[in-house]
Amino acid sequence: MSSYTIPMGPIHVVLEEPIYFKLQVEGETVVGLEINAGHSHRGIEFLAMQRNFYQNLTLTERVCSLCSNNHPFTYCMAVEKIAGIELPERAEFLRAIADEIKRIASHLFNIGLIPHIIGFDSFFMHAMELRETMQDLKETVFGNRMNLSVNTIGGVRYDITDEQSKYILKTLENLKKPLEEIAGIFKSNASIRRRTEGVGVLPLDKAAEYGVVGPVARASGIGYDVRVDNPYAAYDKLRVNAVTEKNGDAFSRQLVRLGEVAESISIIEQCLKQLPEGPTCPEAMPDIPAGEAIAKSEAPRGELIYYARTNGTAIPERLKWRVPTYPNWGALSVMLPGSKIADIPVVIGSIDPCISCTER
Repeated sequence: MSSYTIPMGPIHVVLEEPIYFKLQVEGETVVGLEINAGHSHRGIEFLAMQRNFYQNLTLTERVCSLCSNNHPFTYCMAVEKIAGIELPERAEFLRAIADEIKRIASHLFNIGLIPHIIGFDSFFMHAMELRETMQDLKETVFGNRMNLSVNTIGGVRYDITDEQSKYILKTLENLKKPLEEIAGIFKSNASIRRRTEGVGVLPLDKAAEYGVVGPVARASGIGYDVRVDNPYAAYDKLRVNAVTEKNGDAFSRQLVRLGEVAESISIIEQCLKQLPEGPTCPEAMPDIPAGEAIAKSEAPRGELIYYARTNGTAIPERLKWRVPTYPNWGALSVMLPGSKIADIPVVIGSIDPCISCTER
């Protein structure tokens, strides 16, 4: 059987962002993988050390688009830990609401993307129509469709009126039946199952070895979710279930995301029901003393970690983060070998990679 190398990227029709894959192939089967990154480097960590703490709220939100809210959210938690700032209870719930709204929109995008890759475009349009509902909700409540700009050091920049609360609940209620429909189609459609079941398998032991996070880990049976295991904001006051599957294939990763959309709806409903009265942010900008801290949150793609070090000035001395795609794309060296060439986009898409936030 002939062996050859297939170059994919850094610019390729199946890749949303620039990255270079060198695939070793025997016949139609992938037997090896080499990843070359670095095509999206923007120097954001360096830029963060040239701006003050409040300017970095805007900068960190632009690290990534689909999980943009988690970057300033986690950044704020690290800085707040250094300064010993306690959030108003209402702000904790408002942070969780914004985060779950963003998670639903992010997951719906990837839920539609995999069927689109295999040619099931009517499913893609159905999923994107549901996502558009969430985009409209974001624009109505936050004034923006992508970057919500809700977080600030010590609290949040927005509040929810009773009228807005009713609007959010009605929108989520209207989303439930269509979500059940697309979940039913995804689980029963022969084309989807044929192209995703048993494809890109990541066994439990390999998932643990590579330290994968988020839906990729939970699809392989690792039930780790930062919201459950290391709760932050209002998550310790809410009922949050880590959605898991056991087969570790592309099909299971999508089932986890479908389950997490339903779970996020439940979390938002709990937040709005329990939302306490009170302030949402400090009356004045707090001073940030010298110190260092680590904070983490559960972004749509998995565990996001921020490290911050300060020296008593208005500008951070060091800011560094580890995004969930970083450990997840290393596991592609396990998922891709044994797959057919036609399955390569499906496997890569199933980990929902973000190249820009990985390279920064």
